[in-house]
This record gives sequence, structure tokens and C-alpha cells, in this order.
Amino acid sequence: MEALLVSATTVAIAEMGDRTQLLSLVLATQFRKPRAILAGMLVATLANHAAAGFIGVWLGAFLTPAVLDGVVGASMLGMAAWTLKPDTLEDGTEIGPRGAFLATLVAFFIAEIGDKTQIATVALAAAYANLVLVVAGTTAGMMLANAPVVFLGSAFAGRLPMRAIHLGASLLFAVLGAVFLIRACLS
Repeated sequence: MEALLVSATTVAIAEMGDRTQLLSLVLATQFRKPRAILAGMLVATLANHAAAGFIGVWLGAFLTPAVLDGVVGASMLGMAAWTLKPDTLEDGTEIGPRGAFLATLVAFFIAEIGDKTQIATVALAAAYANLVLVVAGTTAGMMLANAPVVFLGSAFAGRLPMRAIHLGASLLFAVLGAVFLIRACLS
């Protein structure tokens, strides 16, 4: 039980202000399908954190922190560019729950690669013998931190300035990318 509680608390705290919270807001305002977004988030987080628990230590032996920072930095710059060119829908076309689910699943899985919550999952899995409780705890922490953002973002989507949100998100992703690339160069 300790593994579950420590894992949930650690990730919920680490997730505050993280890029995946920003991603949650963007997805909520774009799709306005909170249940589908939460389901995609849950499946992506379970898959990502399970992979982190199983192979994170093994990968750590092959990737230096500098290489990992470089990969994360480059991916953040890619997300910054992607955020500037949001997908558009044809007139009258509505994205169903399945489209919102799949978009969230892919975006969350990719955003979590190399993220501090994934790294925390690796460390917690090494510290506790029960991998199932660690993954359940880290996933619960992720959901606790992001579910309110999804529901609030969906509720206020019609009133939010989408262009400003996309510009702000892009800027934040670019800054994060630059920070990771600088860390990679300084390592």
C-alpha cells in the first residue's frame, strides 16, 4: 500500500505545472470530449508508466542523461511547431469520442516520454518490489493532476481565446525544448 500512496503523491505533485497539464488543456479545448480525453490519458499513462517500470532501468544503462535531454528537447521544439498549426475541421465536421480518444492516447504517450513523471516511475519501480502498485499509483497521480484541467478546459472552451492558447502553448513548449537542449549541451 505504501508503494501506491507514495507513487500517487509523488506524481501528482510532480505533475503540477507540467507540460502534460498544458496538453490536457489544449486537448480539452480542441475536442470538448472530457470522457474520451480522460480515457485516452488513462490508457496512455498506463502504457507509458508500465514501459518505464519494465525497461526504464535497462534503457538508463544505454542512454546518457545528455542524450535523453537532447531527444526530449528536440521533441518539445517539434511540439511547439505542431501547436502553432492546429488541426482544423471541415465545415460542420465534428470529431467523435473515438477521434478525441486516439489523439489523446498518442499525444499523451509521446509527451510522457522522458518526462519527470516517467523518470519518477522508473525510480519508484526500482525502490519498491510491487511494480503493479507503483504503476497504479503513478497513473492515479497523473489522473488526479490532469482530470480537473480537462473538465475545466472543456467547460470554458467556447470562451477561451484559442489563438492565444495555441501561441502560449507553443511558446512554453519552445522554452522547455530550449532548456532541455541547453542541459544536453552542458552535460
